[in-house]
Amino acid sequence: MSENKRKTNPRLSIDVLTLFPGMFKGPLEESILKIAEKKGLVRIRIHDIRAYTTDRHKKADDKPFGGGPGMVMKAEPIFRAIEDICDGPSRKIYLTPDGKPFTQSVAKRLSEEPRILLLCGHYEGVDQRVREHLMDEEISIGGFVMTGGEIPALCVIDALVRLVPGVLGNVASLDHESFNDGLLDYPHYTRPRAFRGHAVPEVLISGNHEEVEKWRRKQALQRTKNRRPDLLS
Repeated sequence: MSENKRKTNPRLSIDVLTLFPGMFKGPLEESILKIAEKKGLVRIRIHDIRAYTTDRHKKADDKPFGGGPGMVMKAEPIFRAIEDICDGPSRKIYLTPDGKPFTQSVAKRLSEEPRILLLCGHYEGVDQRVREHLMDEEISIGGFVMTGGEIPALCVIDALVRLVPGVLGNVASLDHESFNDGLLDYPHYTRPRAFRGHAVPEVLISGNHEEVEKWRRKQALQRTKNRRPDLLS
């Protein structure tokens, strides 16, 4: 397949709807995300919600009905944006603290979608009609609140892109990561063998691959038991 054809037919297309498109410039121009786009395996497009407003002030939020603190992102520009952007099937996801937890299994599932759209919330969130009538699912990256959905969206993008076939140089590395088999990852060491009085475990330099795998499995189990016992259940 030619490079040009690959660029027009990426394995995964990601659209991001945001009020702050500038937050994506640095991360998308570095490391694996940049390489994935350069290879034509992934296409990531950032869309400014304010471009779909109709007033001269580009107002994309308003006071909530019923009163209360903060502002709510308006439905109209988001509806217009999605109707303009999604000219075909697309998995639409809203990033919100009260969404379902984002896990490795969710990342694997979404990485197999041909196209997804990420909506970044802000302020007190978006008009509920957007959530009910446009979104396919809602995702949270953890039990905490951030100022907006841009950084969570970047977390999701990074987790998905690295799972797209052809993105990582060493595919085998995906088989030895945290959460891949329900466990956290085992400890890793590299040269020098001894550093400031701390030596690499002898089993790792023994050349006995069977014993190395046993050690790694034991370490992964112990680490999971200590840090994430919920995974063992």
